[in-house]
Amino acid sequence: MDYRSTRGEFRCDCLDAVLRGIAPDGGLLVSDSDLSKGFDWKSAIGKSTLQMAQMILSHLLPDFDDMGGLVDRAYKNKFETEDLTPVVKVGDKYVLELFRGPTSAFKDVALSMLPQLMLAAKKQTGDENETVILTATSGDTGKAAMEGFHDVPGTRIIVFYPDGGVSPIQRAQMATQEGANVKVCAVKGNFDDCQTAVKKAFSKINSMEELSKAKKALSSANSINIGRLAPQVVYYFKAYSDLVAQSRIKVGDKIDFVVPSGNFGDILAGYFAKLMGLPVRNLVCASNENKVLTDFINTGVYDKRRPFYRTSSPSMDILVSSNLERLLFLASGCNPQVVSKWMSDLSSEGIFTVDEQYMKTIRETFRSYSCTEKETIETIGSVYRKDGYLCDPHTAVGMKVADDYRKEMEDDVPVVVLSTASPYKFPTPVSEAIGLPLDGDEFAQIKAINAKTGVPVPGNLSSLESKKPVHNDVIDREDILKYVMNVLGI
Repeated sequence: MDYRSTRGEFRCDCLDAVLRGIAPDGGLLVSDSDLSKGFDWKSAIGKSTLQMAQMILSHLLPDFDDMGGLVDRAYKNKFETEDLTPVVKVGDKYVLELFRGPTSAFKDVALSMLPQLMLAAKKQTGDENETVILTATSGDTGKAAMEGFHDVPGTRIIVFYPDGGVSPIQRAQMATQEGANVKVCAVKGNFDDCQTAVKKAFSKINSMEELSKAKKALSSANSINIGRLAPQVVYYFKAYSDLVAQSRIKVGDKIDFVVPSGNFGDILAGYFAKLMGLPVRNLVCASNENKVLTDFINTGVYDKRRPFYRTSSPSMDILVSSNLERLLFLASGCNPQVVSKWMSDLSSEGIFTVDEQYMKTIRETFRSYSCTEKETIETIGSVYRKDGYLCDPHTAVGMKVADDYRKEMEDDVPVVVLSTASPYKFPTPVSEAIGLPLDGDEFAQIKAINAKTGVPVPGNLSSLESKKPVHNDVIDREDILKYVMNVLGI
């Protein structure tokens, strides 16, 4: 299965796609093949999570040897549960818990696998360069990537996050990360500023001869890397299989997924699952007050020229959703010229409009609703009081949107809400929502939440309080290129 650029004619195999992270022309790498061809989706249902992962990843990334071994090394004994991503019933909905990994965020599913894929790709291709992971994060990717890559031979990772744009717990997770090959830096500005500057630095450094002379090669741990995105497809099949096992559906019945979305990678993985044959009716994009995706899906106009809001769900505080580019490419009939024009318009004008013929294709699967900050806090409280379930702000956005969606659909098709993080990563809004006083720091709030709800605190978060920060750098976004060059010594 080849992968090609969304903006040009560049093609490569999946080994090269994982190592590169992004195409030389700045486009994202995606397969234009029929993903259902040669894949029997029904045979995945009922398998164990690791067996399912091996089957799905072998299909999407067929050039990798010993995928079973890679899966085992990525996941065994690293998650709270053997099935990695359990499904629980909450009221009239189902919640897919994606936060049972080593950093208590959904990114763990992919970022436990990506280092294994990169090491295998380097070995199979004979690549002896040091792989430098350059990543911007809105909160969870950074810690999960560092957890996956720290002290991995032949790699180095540099993470940038928006200063003041992540939760205090997320910041503490990153600032205390150990590892001789790890560097973390805050950037003045919001996530879009950070992500745009990192992409520009990526492109600039890749064009320098000094990089190859130093035997280094850049890659990414963001969901722009297909090796980050492919493992996320697995938990859509896992959720479907769980509903079959619970006798909620029969094999072949359709279900809906509601996905809190900022950079559009998590929900795009669900689209890949549908293209592989999984009976997904709708993928519902749940936005917070930064509802650029909701407005786009409903109008066909993508306009980032709008106020930026810092919310209690910071991983969704994004106005430039990178992975939308892959969906646009597929919806356009794999036309790189029109995608390149849209991306150019977004960069130069801050806005682009997609033809109705392409929007019709998108709306065959995608719906979108948004949730205000006030509604987010209210939903955390109401779900806890009504159903005894404690959710984080991102999941609360999904729960509120799921309610709005169900009211509109008026049918009994099961709705699965993707829960993206532990509530303990956001103790201040959770405390407020369940009526606790906002006394003390975040660690005092975590203890108070635990005392009131009895929900266990993940070990990786409870141990944070005793750790000292080892990363304290803060820079302007204009200085990212210089910062990376200094770290790499080129």
